[in-house]
Amino acid sequence: MPASWSEKEIAGTDWFSSFLKRHSKLSLRTPEATSIASATAFNKTNVSEFFTKLAEVMDRHMFDACSIWNVDETGVVTVVKLKNGVAVTGVKQIGSLTSSGREQLVTLCVAVSASGNTVPRFLVYPRVNLRDHFPTGAPTDSEGTAPLSGWMTKDNFLLFLKNCVQHVKSTKDRPVLILLDNHYSHLSLDALEYAKENGIVMLSFPPHCSHRLQPLDLSVFGPLKRKLSVSQSKWLRNHPGKPVSIYDIAGILCEPWKETLTMSNICSGFQKVGIVPFNRNIFTDEDFMPADVADRPLEAGSVNADSHTVAVPV
Repeated sequence: MPASWSEKEIAGTDWFSSFLKRHSKLSLRTPEATSIASATAFNKTNVSEFFTKLAEVMDRHMFDACSIWNVDETGVVTVVKLKNGVAVTGVKQIGSLTSSGREQLVTLCVAVSASGNTVPRFLVYPRVNLRDHFPTGAPTDSEGTAPLSGWMTKDNFLLFLKNCVQHVKSTKDRPVLILLDNHYSHLSLDALEYAKENGIVMLSFPPHCSHRLQPLDLSVFGPLKRKLSVSQSKWLRNHPGKPVSIYDIAGILCEPWKETLTMSNICSGFQKVGIVPFNRNIFTDEDFMPADVADRPLEAGSVNADSHTVAVPV
């Protein structure tokens, strides 16, 4: 072992490069940031309970792949996320054109079925009122709304549900299942009542588990964001001197939408999480290992033999 390894307490870059060449199955990856809440919530108990409820609902209504939908939102910003580039060694500052210094957010709400179908895109603009010119360049069947915040709200989600019913044709005799997260806008009384009256069965993922259980997060939103970044760069090049505005987002989304919301991508997401085809054992013990950080030993005297309860410190 070279003496420099002992002095610096680290191996050299040449050794690391050779190590990766010797082990072709290994690669240098950037880890995805995961909060403590998400890491601890994704455990065997929560996931098992979700699949139990999913099985009960599917057996009760006999849902097929065409009747199982996943709904979620993602943010689309007007400022392009810059990527790494090749430059001359020693150059300290490298410039790249972006839309503007201050980004604006448009929320995109997406619904996909386990058979690979989608409903028209639904955009939420940060404006007081929706105007006809907002979805410039978007397909004619695109829908939208305009709360001041630009985020999904209870009223806007109700509008989205009504839009979904028009396309999926759900009724009490032909119900559909919608899987979604526990965002407050999804669980309003008005939305739940409308869903019940129009044949929509809603099942939510366990809190902080959508990053591993939601098909859209696993196979659609990632590729969509990467393609969207490329599409925004093309738009800036074809419109020199003009910044991207929220009114251009709908048109910029067209190409990424066609390339990423494909049947193969969508079906792959449902398969990866074990929803369609149903597989409650899709996750292994290794998948639940991050949740072990929540395990804490019981304090002495915390077990009450009379009441059979366990007091766990919070």
